[in-house]
Amino acid sequence: MALRSRPIRSFDAVAASRLGGVFTDIDGTLTDPDGRIPAASFAALERLRGAGLRTVVVTGRPAGWCDMIARTWPVDAVVGENGGLWFMRDGERLVRRYRMGEEERRASRARLEAVAWDVLAEVPGAALASDQPYREFDLAVDFREDVAPLEAEAVDRIVAIFHRHGATAKVSNIHVNGWFGSWDKLTACRDLVRDAFGGDLDAERDLWTFFGDSPNDEPMFAFFPLAIGVANIARFAGDLVHHPGFVTEGDGARGFVEGVDVLLGAPAIRRSRRG
Repeated sequence: MALRSRPIRSFDAVAASRLGGVFTDIDGTLTDPDGRIPAASFAALERLRGAGLRTVVVTGRPAGWCDMIARTWPVDAVVGENGGLWFMRDGERLVRRYRMGEEERRASRARLEAVAWDVLAEVPGAALASDQPYREFDLAVDFREDVAPLEAEAVDRIVAIFHRHGATAKVSNIHVNGWFGSWDKLTACRDLVRDAFGGDLDAERDLWTFFGDSPNDEPMFAFFPLAIGVANIARFAGDLVHHPGFVTEGDGARGFVEGVDVLLGAPAIRRSRRG
């Protein structure tokens, strides 16, 4: 199945000039095929912020990573664990917002342990993600990051086990993430824009874009008319109901930089939108 997405070169310059912010995934979007983030991705993030756009990372990665990202990366904020939390710096202070309180998180983690036992028993080759110790909300099952890649049928079995336990499950390019709750990446982005930036994302959806690469980005693709998929999203085309509005020619980091080049090619975007 082919993507129903327009090439990034057709991104309208007027729409680009009106943008006030960029959300972006990490794995498969800012990274090279070997999973590393090249200097060009960090430079592109710097360029976005230098042009006056709010820049927010939206990832399935754990709270521990998000603490570091919010403190040290050239971004305004980070949404982590597929919407379970968001962090940002306020001067020298790190602001943390969680979807659940500590007692609820503790109870949820106990339930997720039962899911983990079933996954490891029923899906040969699957493993808990190496970043699992740093997570607050979800269980991440590795199917291709630090283990030999599993077949699609095995990934489907992992998803089915989460569902059997009543958990939400989302597939990224490396993990199946599951949690007990109804939030997703978009839910947290709405909260972040309202609470941190004083905006209304539903009223401002045409003023933001999102870069992504996998099925767990689908709520963002569905919501943002100007969403951009890097080229490697094409391998999931048959799994998506909602495709990104645009797609780059390059995979991963190369596609992200390509997309930023297009966005920043609109002269009016260089007006500062920070307030």
